Amino acid sequence: MNFKENYKWNGWDNCIYLSNNDVDIIATTDVGPRIMRFGFVGQRNNFLEIESDLGKVKGLDFRLYGGTRLWHSPEAKPRSYFPDNEKVNYFWDGQTLNLLQNIESTTGLQKEMIIKLDKSKPFLEIKYRIHNKNLWSINFAAWAITLMAKNGKAVIPQEPYQSWEENVLPVRPLVLWSYTKMNDKRCLWGEKYIQLKQDPNAISPIKIGLLNTLGWQAYYNEGDVFIKRYPYVKGEIYPDFNCNTEVYTDPNCIELETLSPLKTVNPGNFIEHIEHWYLFKEDLSSDSEEIIDEKLLPIIQKTATI
Repeated sequence: MNFKENYKWNGWDNCIYLSNNDVDIIATTDVGPRIMRFGFVGQRNNFLEIESDLGKVKGLDFRLYGGTRLWHSPEAKPRSYFPDNEKVNYFWDGQTLNLLQNIESTTGLQKEMIIKLDKSKPFLEIKYRIHNKNLWSINFAAWAITLMAKNGKAVIPQEPYQSWEENVLPVRPLVLWSYTKMNDKRCLWGEKYIQLKQDPNAISPIKIGLLNTLGWQAYYNEGDVFIKRYPYVKGEIYPDFNCNTEVYTDPNCIELETLSPLKTVNPGNFIEHIEHWYLFKEDLSSDSEEIIDEKLLPIIQKTATI
C-alpha cells in the first residue's frame, strides 16, 4: 500500500494520497472531508474537479469543490449547505484512513469518512458517519454525493420484471423533482435500466430518485466503469419519498447519490452508511440494454465476490 501525507495537489498542500498500484485516491485535509480523486494509477480522474474552487480554504460560502462529499438529508437550506472549508483531522493505521470534520457550528453534527482501500484490487470501502453532538435527538439520513467527470452516463437498474400473475404489488417507486421533465433526452427510460447522461450543452437540471433494492449504480466515461454498491434495508424508511438512490445532472456536473434510511439519532450517537466502490475498464458507449446485459452485468456480478 502506498500512503503519502502532506501530498500537494491542485493548490492544497496537505492532501492524502493512497494507492494499491492499481487504483488511487486523493483526499483533502485542508478542507472536507472530501475524496477528490478516484482513478487508475497514472490515468484520468473519474471525479469532477471544480476548477474555480481548487486550492481554496476557509470562508463562509459553500463551495462545491467536486469529488465525494457527505451531507445530511433531507436537503434543506442552509442546514445541508454548511461549508466544509476548514481543516479536518486524519488518522492512518496502516490500513484505514479516517477523516474527521470538526463539529458544524450551525447544526451540531460532525461528519466522518472511514476509507479502506483493498491491497491489490480496484475496490475500496467507505463508511460514512454523521455524529450527533447536540443535546437533543435529530431525525436524518446520511447522504453520500459523488460528482463524476463530465460527458459520461449513469446506469441504474430497475427492479426485475414480473408478470401480473406473479406480483400485483408495485415494485418501482420513482421520484421526480419539480424541474425534471420526463421527455428530457438526457434520460433513457429502458425496460431494465434507467440511463441518465451528462450533457455540457444542456440548459436545465434534471434529478430522479428511486428505491433501488438491487443496491448498485454505475457511471461510464471514456472506457472507465465506476460502480457504487450500497445496502438496501428492507422495511426501513428513506428520505425523499423513500429514495435510497438519486442522480442529478445539469450542464456543469452529474452526481451519483446514495442515502441511508432515516434514523432518529440520540445525542452522542451516530448514523452510518456504507458504500463500496469499484473501477473497471469496459466499453459501454452503446445505449443498448443488450450491451449493458452483456458487458456490465458480469462486472456487477464480479463485484459481489470481491
